[in-house]
Amino acid sequence: MSQVLHTPPPTRPESHEDLAALAARHGLSVSGARPSLPSYVRQLWARRHFIGAFATAKLTAQYSQAKLGQLWQVMTPLLNAAVYFFIFGVLLGTKQGVPDYVPFLVTGVFVWTFTQSSIMAGTRAVSGNLGLVRALHFPRAALPISFCLQQLQQLLFSMGALVVILLCFGVPVSASWLLAVPVLLLQFTFNAGVSMVMARLGAKTPDIAQLMPFVLRTWMYVSGVMWSIDKLAGAHHGLPSWVAPVLQANPAAVYIDLMRFALIDSFHAGQLPHHVWLIATGWALLAGVGGFIYFWKAEETYGRG
Repeated sequence: MSQVLHTPPPTRPESHEDLAALAARHGLSVSGARPSLPSYVRQLWARRHFIGAFATAKLTAQYSQAKLGQLWQVMTPLLNAAVYFFIFGVLLGTKQGVPDYVPFLVTGVFVWTFTQSSIMAGTRAVSGNLGLVRALHFPRAALPISFCLQQLQQLLFSMGALVVILLCFGVPVSASWLLAVPVLLLQFTFNAGVSMVMARLGAKTPDIAQLMPFVLRTWMYVSGVMWSIDKLAGAHHGLPSWVAPVLQANPAAVYIDLMRFALIDSFHAGQLPHHVWLIATGWALLAGVGGFIYFWKAEETYGRG
């Protein structure tokens, strides 16, 4: 006598819509999913204390193994300025016709170092901290922002040495020094935005970190760190008339020139590009807002793969 096996009727596979509705009904969400932009901003603000503490800890640990410790925060840019003075100021003669050349040079080196170090640190912000990214849940933008904050703290240490140099070379204390505050705020916003762009690119393609030193070195040479851009307008250089304005409008040169204008009395408004504050604000908003949105759009991809 044969036995009839009764098999249950085939069930219809759940559709994505059914699964999504089921998850929503029970309050479930995709792990690591990108939050909305307003929610992301709120999460980032809620972790502002972590960002500050992380930046301070990184700064403290940076030279912890060195004999001179935190003195290297000031000595490194000063030694760079000394090398540039010898090569460009003495050997190549770029100091000719530039009043207060040493304050001019040191200010340029310090301000440029802030941008350079922020972008280099931002490039490795995600790829160099994969353990932290994979272990903890937090808005990943906290990493490039905290590295920029670290570089800002280091710049503030260097500014103390810069003030001493200015006074030693006869630059008087002036109310215009207060302009350094909005300049640093604008530059920090710009640096943070570019760092977030580079952090996303560096997370996907780590080799970018090896290329960036060459890009940044080229950028430094065209930003008037060691020489005066407005001197290019002279006819004896034989350059097209548009070269100097274009170089002056590049963001690194804008923030360097604004800081020189704030701190050095011999650096006058005629050496600045037209509408310089508008240009500085525009670069800060473009990089800061654009870089933040660009980084946020890939939030769910960081630390995966």
